[in-house]
Amino acid sequence: MATERYNPRASEPKWQKAWGEAKLFETDNDDPRPKYYVLEMFPYPSGRIHVGHVRNYAMGDVVARFRRAMGYNVLHPMGWDAFGMPAENAAMKNKVHPKDWTYQNIATMRTQLKSMGLSLDWSREFATCDVDYYHRQQMLFIDFVEKGLVTRKSSKVNWDPEDMTVLANEQVIDGRGWRSGALVEQRELTQWFFKITDFAQDLSDALDGLDEWPEKVKLMQRNWIGRSEGLLIRWPLAAGTAPAGENELEVYTTRPDTIFGASFMAISADHPLARKAAESKPELAAFMDDVRRMGTSVAALETAEKKGMDTGIRVVHPFDPSWTLPVYVANFVLMDYGTGAIFGCPSGDQRDLDFANKYGLPVVPVVMPEGGDAATFQITEEAYTDDGVMINSRFLDGMKPEAAFNDVATRLQQISIGNRPMGERKVQFRLRDWGISRQRYWGCPIPMIHCEDCGVVPVPKADLPVRLPDDVEFDRPGNPLDRHPTWRHVNCPQCGKAARRETDTMDTFVDSSWYFARFTAPWENEPTDPKAANEWLPVDQYIGGIEHAILHLLYSRFFTRAMSKAGHLDLSEPFKGLFTQGMVVHETYRLGSGPNGEWVSPSDVRIEETDGKRRATLIATGEPVEIGSIEKMSKSKKNVVDPDDIIASYGADTARWFVLSDSPPERDVVWTEAGVEGAHRFVQRVWRLVSESAEVLAQAEARAAGEGDAAAVSKAAHKALKSVGEDIGKLAFNKAVARIYELTNTLQGPLADAAAGKASAEMVSALREAVDILIVMIAPMMPHLAEECWAALQGDGLVADRPWPKFDAALVVDNEITYPVQINGKKRADLTIARDADQLTVEKAALALEAVQKALDGKSPRKVIVVPQRIVNVVA
Repeated sequence: MATERYNPRASEPKWQKAWGEAKLFETDNDDPRPKYYVLEMFPYPSGRIHVGHVRNYAMGDVVARFRRAMGYNVLHPMGWDAFGMPAENAAMKNKVHPKDWTYQNIATMRTQLKSMGLSLDWSREFATCDVDYYHRQQMLFIDFVEKGLVTRKSSKVNWDPEDMTVLANEQVIDGRGWRSGALVEQRELTQWFFKITDFAQDLSDALDGLDEWPEKVKLMQRNWIGRSEGLLIRWPLAAGTAPAGENELEVYTTRPDTIFGASFMAISADHPLARKAAESKPELAAFMDDVRRMGTSVAALETAEKKGMDTGIRVVHPFDPSWTLPVYVANFVLMDYGTGAIFGCPSGDQRDLDFANKYGLPVVPVVMPEGGDAATFQITEEAYTDDGVMINSRFLDGMKPEAAFNDVATRLQQISIGNRPMGERKVQFRLRDWGISRQRYWGCPIPMIHCEDCGVVPVPKADLPVRLPDDVEFDRPGNPLDRHPTWRHVNCPQCGKAARRETDTMDTFVDSSWYFARFTAPWENEPTDPKAANEWLPVDQYIGGIEHAILHLLYSRFFTRAMSKAGHLDLSEPFKGLFTQGMVVHETYRLGSGPNGEWVSPSDVRIEETDGKRRATLIATGEPVEIGSIEKMSKSKKNVVDPDDIIASYGADTARWFVLSDSPPERDVVWTEAGVEGAHRFVQRVWRLVSESAEVLAQAEARAAGEGDAAAVSKAAHKALKSVGEDIGKLAFNKAVARIYELTNTLQGPLADAAAGKASAEMVSALREAVDILIVMIAPMMPHLAEECWAALQGDGLVADRPWPKFDAALVVDNEITYPVQINGKKRADLTIARDADQLTVEKAALALEAVQKALDGKSPRKVIVVPQRIVNVVA
């Protein structure tokens, strides 16, 4: 029977409306079923969703729909990470208010996300720029102040003198502001900080308990926290070389064992000793100014050329009063890390070796491989960083580095400098307190008031929220809150005198560090309902990009601990399971060749293949287009695909199926037109198979068959059901897709026979059950198609509300087993035989195999060993 093609443009809005009217995805906190919380990292409302969003939210939706079918009360909310600089940039560029720009974008993106058919609880939706949300964030801030988790201190920042704002390290490019291009200045500013370092040890230790996190993410977090055990060494300054009042230099090191390989000291340009030395040395002062302009990010330090300048100051070696070492100001040492000073051991550190070779400093090997010859072992261009034995180290010679570490520590603890030991064991963390002050308008106002008499005092909770004023001007750089005529003027809540509001707003990372807790009860007057938060959290499955593996996740882990300390919830880890998906990538296209060619959008390019060669031309003009590399989709290279175009042409289910099927979810997916067309063909194929046989199947009772051809159909369906459930549980979506393809292939012939009236009653019943199973299995991935198929079969209710079927254990057990057959230790054949065959039967069948007979060449085997259910070994 001929059937109409599946029309997603008609079907998808219809089923989305049906789900909405049934309120299927609205979650009741009091539902007695076991709770399951699935959350994708919420989007920034930049204007339109991209294909990366489609992949991210499709993955989360599969998990949510599957868990709901498995009998869980699922929480699957959506919101918007809506504060930030892009809105202010748009305000300046387009003469539009950041609020208007943001909410317009939210409206557009909400419509796009809804067109994907996501099973989201939109009743809990919020944006972080909603007054209702940042009101509660201000309440949290004040609670953190009361618990001693907030501090205000002076710190060094990257200051853009043109845009008049602090820049993150990553926004300083070649010493200039990323937007203005102005030379960045290093300034000391008084900033607000969250005391994340109070939890440094716990944040590091607790990573061991996050069993459902990727190991690479846990390693990135560990490295960022940077716990190290080392020694604080106080090096005496050589008399006559030090500025007045200075007599020692404190250095923290994790390798005190290499102390006899030291050839120089390096200090930060902001070290007090450097500042004093520069007072009488203009050349040194100028060098330090240059260093301060380069930015302070780890990436900048690692890639920049290592430079230094001798201060003229020398230190005395702790174990040899006659040995002095030069003190350099170096551009790779930061004041924020350790003590702002290091000792350089060139033989054991590549950076130190490069520096020593550049400035002609000594290189003394102090660790060599075991069994090496100390007399001939040298270091020239490559440092030796492995374990070994100590050499050229006096009383340490012959020791392992670990023993040498302890020996040096013990000795230096017994030597005094001033009234303190020369050496002191210390645990150090690379992690620094979280500076949250931002000199911009579009962020959550920091609820503090500056009073000349009372100091800095919190806004009383009864006076919250501190609302952003709407009447602001973006006609010039700088923070509009600073120049607002009335907003910052307020009376002190303690003494009543005239005072001023804090005009800094919070880092937008704050907004995204607790939103997952707010989703559990977004209607509450307090930041959370602790009961609801404790019942829903931690998030069972969190999904998002690897680019957020450090800061967002670390700040969220801090926030959960801080909120627990303030009584808003009672747990320490926010996310139980974490999955970081790969990116969506696409070919790039250029008009003309070389780096100056103009980027062209994929929608403007025609691709043709002739004799195995692909050729691209511009659709409008026929001009040749150069096909470039496959890269992450980006607006700058125009290799983006608009999901609206795909959904309009093929439907949301096609887009969802393609991004789920193309590759393992943790890897990048290459977006191709051919791949999308293949996914669409499968959508049409499933619809054709079901709709053409629907008249027959609708009248049948779904029942598994026990024998014959119908039994093969039932076995295939139940095996797929078992495997797909396991695959989705492990987020192996592409494997689940492959099994669904396999089952569809198995059902194709029997369904065609059923549609033609050629199938037995038993086969029709088996097919009805198999198709029911197929529909439920595709429902998490292609929910609209599943509903349309179910309706064609005259099924009751909505597929989205149906439970996941239970597979029949008897139908998923194979009655046959395949033994690998080895001859003299090498595999020569496979033997497929009944699973319950006894050893003698297995042995006879193995010896009858052609490969075995050929190897035996008419002789009897010396021995045959059958390992039941495992392997057959023939010894010829």
